[in-house]
Order: sequence, then structure tokens, then C-alpha cells
Amino acid sequence: MARLVCGLILVLLGACASFGQQSLVGTYKIISQEVVLDGTPTYPMGKAPQGCLVITPTRVVSFFVGENKKFGTSVAEKVALLDALVGYGGTYRIEGGKILISAEASWTGVYTGRVKVRNDTLSGNRLTLRAEPAPYPRDASKTAHSVTVWEKVE
Repeated sequence: MARLVCGLILVLLGACASFGQQSLVGTYKIISQEVVLDGTPTYPMGKAPQGCLVITPTRVVSFFVGENKKFGTSVAEKVALLDALVGYGGTYRIEGGKILISAEASWTGVYTGRVKVRNDTLSGNRLTLRAEPAPYPRDASKTAHSVTVWEKVE
């Protein structure tokens, strides 16, 4: 009987951890992204970025672009489009109020092989991901952190 109770407790503890993870699973559209660069709020994706975040039970994929960006035909237009794009994908794990994403691929390679740590807050159908301060990928002499708000669509 004691073994049965211990086994049941272990199963429930494992299920509780996955219930926390399950709550983030879904497809989200981006609502906003603010990047605080050396203490100054900026909006590199504009005030109305476009994109999605997909979180499965084992993987996360995120792609988004700045507002009103269209496919370019000239080299300069293509560079501007690439500069307004963010994308990465990989596995993740949940630790407390944080999601740790092990990026297996990223749009320019800047996140590939790194672990992206985001403090997450889920409130209703809104997921807010806050990055901890780190060197800014476009200029390592600056410090940046982002706050990205997503809305669950399914």
C-alpha cells in the first residue's frame, strides 16, 4: 500500500510540472515589443509589429517582423527587411516563472546555440515575456532588455 501511495505521489508531482508547462502551450500573435536600450524605451519593430509565437509541449518557435515591411527587390530593401526580422526556434523548459529557450536556429545566428531566458507572465490570454538585461546584439557596448506581449489565438 505504501508503495502504491508513493508511486501515486510521484506521478502527480510529474503531472503538476507538466500542467505548468501546458498552460503556455499554444499559438500567439504579437501585440507589442519594447526594447529598453541603455534605459531608453525603443520600438525597433514599430508600434504594430507582426508575427507569431508557437509553443508546443516540447518546442518553441517565434518569428516576427516590423510593421509595414514588404519583400524587397533591391539589395538595400532586402537588408532593411532582414534588419527588421527576428526569428528563432528550439527546445524549452520551464523553471519557476521563467522559460528557458535553447535556440537551435536563429535568423542571423545571433541566438543559435544560446539559451534565451525570459520571465513569463500569463494573464488570461496574454503572455508577457521579459528578457533580462544583456548586451544588445547590434551593439555589444549597449545593454538592452525587451518586453514582448503576445495574445493567445489558439
